[in-house]
Amino acid sequence: MTDLSTRSVVTGDGGRDAASARPTRRRRISPKARAGLWTSYLILIGLALIYIYPFILSIAASFKTDADATQNPLSLVPETVTFAAYERLFTGVPFTLWFGNSVLVAVVVTLGRVFFDSLAGYALSRLKFRGRSMVFVFFIGVLAVPGVVLLIPRFLILQQVGLYDTYAGMIIPLLSTAAGVFIMKQFFDSIPVSIEEAARIDGAGQFRTFWSVVLPMARPALVTLIILSFQGSWNELGHFIVSRQSPELNTLTTGVASLVSGQLGSGNQFPLQLAAAVLMTIPVAVLFFIFQRRIMNTTAGAEKG
Repeated sequence: MTDLSTRSVVTGDGGRDAASARPTRRRRISPKARAGLWTSYLILIGLALIYIYPFILSIAASFKTDADATQNPLSLVPETVTFAAYERLFTGVPFTLWFGNSVLVAVVVTLGRVFFDSLAGYALSRLKFRGRSMVFVFFIGVLAVPGVVLLIPRFLILQQVGLYDTYAGMIIPLLSTAAGVFIMKQFFDSIPVSIEEAARIDGAGQFRTFWSVVLPMARPALVTLIILSFQGSWNELGHFIVSRQSPELNTLTTGVASLVSGQLGSGNQFPLQLAAAVLMTIPVAVLFFIFQRRIMNTTAGAEKG
């Protein structure tokens, strides 16, 4: 009995422990495969440098003098490092006004898109009504229409309703997009209907079910929509050109465009223009890096759930 029990222990759990204790062998990569891997890395690094070079050049040129930026436009090392362009932004140019207008418009538009696009996406995903498929096809069709085609009709409508050259005229037409509705609708389709049925059994109404049950589960889609909405409204140019005329309503995009066109000074003003462009990219970059980790966490949580 002792020999049998001892043999069973050795060949049982002991055998599995011994097998698990063996060091795992790493797969050897052939020289040909390793060369191909390094070639791929070098190509990706080269493409990354080509992509990021203009931005690095913009940062370097913003610390140059006007003469240096004109004579050595592609040099990454300024002959004389100067902060004159940044000083002129906050003294000779209404940069703070442009920045404040951009923040106001971007925040309101982002909140509006999150609310209205979520409602529209939930309605197309859950509510049963006649013509729902046609409405969804219409949204898909809107995605295929270039935005520049709608600028003149948008200008005429804003003039007729009395919203031209106002904050409302700059914000209201941007409060919802077909792309945002499409993103939210596709995500709501992936959420099981049984979760909402349980909420309705507990007495929750349609909107309460959407707001308290379904919307918190759509955090990955909401984060994506927030980033796209803020970035789109922050970098919007065409709509702000046709919806306003007063200099007091300039955003960063229209203000920097006026710098580029030479309306606010003479000479090329390359350092001034590039300094404004560098400062303009900071909020979007910060927002992306903050929510990038949130996207990864929420996605991982959804997969675990």
